Amino acid sequence: MPAKGNSTTSKASRKTTSSQPWLHVDGTQIQEFGTVRSWPLGLSDEARSYSCGRLNQILADTQILYALYKKHHWLMRGPTFYQLHLLLDKHAGEQLELVDQLAERVQTLGGIAVGDPRHVAEITVIPRPPNGAEEVPAMLSRLIEAHETILVACHDAAARAEEMGDDGTNDLLVSGVIRTGELQTWFLVEHLVDTPLVETPHNGHSDRSRPGMK
Repeated sequence: MPAKGNSTTSKASRKTTSSQPWLHVDGTQIQEFGTVRSWPLGLSDEARSYSCGRLNQILADTQILYALYKKHHWLMRGPTFYQLHLLLDKHAGEQLELVDQLAERVQTLGGIAVGDPRHVAEITVIPRPPNGAEEVPAMLSRLIEAHETILVACHDAAARAEEMGDDGTNDLLVSGVIRTGELQTWFLVEHLVDTPLVETPHNGHSDRSRPGMK
């Protein structure tokens, strides 16, 4: 027969449970930013490392673009306030979706996605806007220029990713970031075209009053 242990000792050695959460827990980094783990994705370490680096740059710039959209959405003024207020918020929501997709692609490749806003500010190449409100054309132009910066980077990174066999990154950049960015840029650019809604003749009469006009 097995020896009977001390019941008091046995109970004391058992792990106690508690509903108290662990607070103020200190930890160490288990993976440094800029490194890539080995992943069984059928891609070389070189390809995954390259894609993570380019994606993180585009991710940082896209986070700044999202923040610019929200800032200008809040600070919009003038007779087109309502339309642009709604449009910029719609664009911001679409950029936020891209932020998540870009970050998840980096993680899928075994990297570390840039997420802390302070880290993003160190990496981004998008110029910082004034803290206050700008005129509406200036705010729209700033968004257009940010889009172009990201689009140029995406075209280059997508082509290189395709060469290295990283079809997933190529697809995300082309089908996601580039197509969304091009469409949003179109909507912004058209708001900067100075054209009247109605052309009024100098004589004050409609063209239909002219001879031969129906």
